Amino acid sequence: MTRILVLYYSSYGHMATMAEAVAAGARSGGAEVVLKRVPELVPDDVARSSGYVIDNAPVAEPKEMADYDAIIFGTPTRFGNMASQMKNFLDRAGGLWAQNKLVGKVGSVFTSTGSQHGGQESTILSVHTVLLHLGMVIVGLPYSFQGQLRMDEISGCSPYGASTLADGGNGADRRPSRNELDGAEFQGRHVASIATALDRGRLS
Repeated sequence: MTRILVLYYSSYGHMATMAEAVAAGARSGGAEVVLKRVPELVPDDVARSSGYVIDNAPVAEPKEMADYDAIIFGTPTRFGNMASQMKNFLDRAGGLWAQNKLVGKVGSVFTSTGSQHGGQESTILSVHTVLLHLGMVIVGLPYSFQGQLRMDEISGCSPYGASTLADGGNGADRRPSRNELDGAEFQGRHVASIATALDRGRLS
């Protein structure tokens, strides 16, 4: 069975919710799915005072990535780039890179931003750059997910990957919409289908 790791970082719970949807989609695509997060770098007292949501998902180690056929990364944006927690995790993958352990594995990315134009595409592309250096095969969110063509509501998602808008402004706390969650589930299923097809090709 194709094995997929959904690996994410979440401060306020938005990415954790999207990660659950991605994982559900991958499972519905017939994959065995493990959901883990990267380590938090923010001190506990700062995280508490900033209102970070306590996340009890297990913490991953970089070496674990070699055990999966596909890895779907989830990171919020930080000034149009991936969060430092995710970058720190990927920066520790040098040993895997040196041994070509991730070459040919599927990589995919989803994200969250605080506004419509807060870096949804550039954040995902910043992760893509690292995945290409690791030799991974990038899979996005194709237009066969029709939800990204909707014009009747403000919504995340692009061909680069599923996304959500976390903040409506003025202190509002916007949670992932049904359309955004559908995009996340679609991406999970799509990655599962591509990874499974690649595995079968290698075995034939």
